[in-house]
Amino acid sequence: MDYDVKDLSLANDGKLRIEWAEVSMPVLRLIRRRFKRERPLRGIRITACLHVTTETANLAKTLRDGGADIRLCASNPLSTQDDVAASLVAHEGIPVFAIKGEDNTTYYQHIQAAIAHQPQITMDDGADVVSHLHAKRKDLLKYILGGTEETTTGVIRLKSMAAKRVLKFPVISVNDAETKHMFDNRYGTGQSTLDGIIRGTNRLICGQTVVVAGYGWCGKGVSMRAKGMGADVIVTEVDPIRALEAAMDGFRVMPMAEAAKLGDFFITVTGNIHVIRPEHFLAMKDGAIVCNSGHFNVELDIPGLEKIAKKRRTVRPNVEQYTLRNGNKINLLGEGRLVNLALAEGHPSSVMDMSFANQALSAEYLVKNHKKLENKVYPVPQHLDQEIARLKLQGMGIATDKLTKEQERYLASWEMGT
Repeated sequence: MDYDVKDLSLANDGKLRIEWAEVSMPVLRLIRRRFKRERPLRGIRITACLHVTTETANLAKTLRDGGADIRLCASNPLSTQDDVAASLVAHEGIPVFAIKGEDNTTYYQHIQAAIAHQPQITMDDGADVVSHLHAKRKDLLKYILGGTEETTTGVIRLKSMAAKRVLKFPVISVNDAETKHMFDNRYGTGQSTLDGIIRGTNRLICGQTVVVAGYGWCGKGVSMRAKGMGADVIVTEVDPIRALEAAMDGFRVMPMAEAAKLGDFFITVTGNIHVIRPEHFLAMKDGAIVCNSGHFNVELDIPGLEKIAKKRRTVRPNVEQYTLRNGNKINLLGEGRLVNLALAEGHPSSVMDMSFANQALSAEYLVKNHKKLENKVYPVPQHLDQEIARLKLQGMGIATDKLTKEQERYLASWEMGT
């Protein structure tokens, strides 16, 4: 079996952590049980470019048990958990190409290795596989039935491709499922981002000013968690509706040029490029801590930061301190990459349970329905979204009300008014 991981001797530790995550993933367990029985992915080749974590391992096992021939590579150079990668190779027989801290060249070599089996379905976390196939391996496009995408950043890229009519196969936006963005983005990103910052810095959040760039679902979650820990939260936005929502939720809203002077911590979650630029770094307090929780590190203008710095040193693991020409020090976490995965363990498994249930069921849907789909970006079918919510409630031991026949008639009627 072809693979490239750091050290297979880490496999036993990874196996234990994968089992620990599975306990909090009841929806995926139920899907895996059905997949074992029905084998809906029998013979389907899947390339998954995802964060190689304990939760992803349980998705990979589910797809494998559904009959898929799956290869896994990392969607971020710093997010791989090496013991998990080793366990998937050693214990599950799943080819993995991922090493924590891999350089850019190795990162793309791993993507090439993961698509070497001519995938029929792609699973992306940032659209790197789709982009690579369209730019470098067009010869493989003829095999693709469809793909899935899990991030806001990736969906933006794919919708742009579809609008320009260059997307060559249909993609399901797992990110747009309500059981994904309302929970994974908000509660998962909110908790894990603060977890990464605290692990990396051991700084007190209470009483500090935290600047959150972006008030989408991720920004809402980060802002809520920072406020819950006692921070004074400032939100920066370009969308007037989201800015208004942030203000109504009780946060100060202002441009980054003003917030830069006030913040102790800066967190970007926009999905856009150069949200924090040299002029902002130069306006920051001495000792400001800057990080990113959006998918790509381009949210921070790191080359720009390097140009205005006269000195750089590592002061803690994954903490680079830049001394600017004005004498102030700026502390950058995790090279500007996803702080929740670079400095912590990513989202709790209970929220990834729903996100990866969407991945598994979307793969099954693509196998069954790809011939009906155009080369566009589609939402997760609503009936799948609702089924995942139902299974999650079942796993949590929570029951809901059901409509009576009278209520169903009322909702379906236009004659019944006051």
